[in-house]
Amino acid sequence: MKTRKPAVAGKFYPQDKQEIIALMEKIYEREKDIINTEIAKNKIIGAVIPHAGFIFSGYQAVHFFDLLRQTPQTFDTIFIINPSHTGYGAPISLDDNEKWQTPLGEVAIDNDFADILPFAKNEMAHKYEHSGEVLLPFLQHFTPYNYKIVPIAICEQTPENARSVAKAIYDANKRLKKRILVLASSDFSHFLPPDEGKELDDLVITEILNFNAENLNKIVRQKNISVCGYGAIMALIEYTKLVSNAAVAKVLRRGHSGEVYPADEVVNYASIVVTS
Repeated sequence: MKTRKPAVAGKFYPQDKQEIIALMEKIYEREKDIINTEIAKNKIIGAVIPHAGFIFSGYQAVHFFDLLRQTPQTFDTIFIINPSHTGYGAPISLDDNEKWQTPLGEVAIDNDFADILPFAKNEMAHKYEHSGEVLLPFLQHFTPYNYKIVPIAICEQTPENARSVAKAIYDANKRLKKRILVLASSDFSHFLPPDEGKELDDLVITEILNFNAENLNKIVRQKNISVCGYGAIMALIEYTKLVSNAAVAKVLRRGHSGEVYPADEVVNYASIVVTS
């Protein structure tokens, strides 16, 4: 079967299986006492997850992935919607592989969805892109059952493309009737002083909590906020509005790279869960 090999193992996370697990467990041990596991009692629709190196953004990401381990829900299919840092591929691209591989093993792509979603399959859109891959070892470690994934790369991050992705997922699942989870992969402000980055990110997070993709897009563009996966976030917002009238978004954990390696300019991270 055609398999996507890991592009950033040994860079964004360790290349050795046991080292990856040890690092994730070390991160979890540091964070476990402040993880709000009560949220796992709610129905999880999706989440915004950071995608930097594990040593930087794992402390935020683990808050969501532990909820995924704690929830009584199980999912057949997990959509991983991410930006394109490479610029390869169509405005919206699926992957034409059948599996994704990390040092923790392989996960199959759900071609029940991939074959009916109205987007091109483009290997290059995913081959070197880190922002989808970095989520997968956490999924593999914290999700103790079989599931499939559907990676979607958004190269042109617009409200129109976000709505297109959301509606396509929604319409496809009306036919397939699977238990699905939608993850939006995104870091927040890049290379700014911590206070300045937080102030700008507050504007974006307010619109996420209000499920207002149009305002989020306007603010990001008007203020040139470097939230790299805002297209994926808008897709999650639009999907949520299609499936629930009572959804709630909650910030699980925020932080920045300067908390790991002190610096005057940092990259900011947040994990945000959407439940109903």
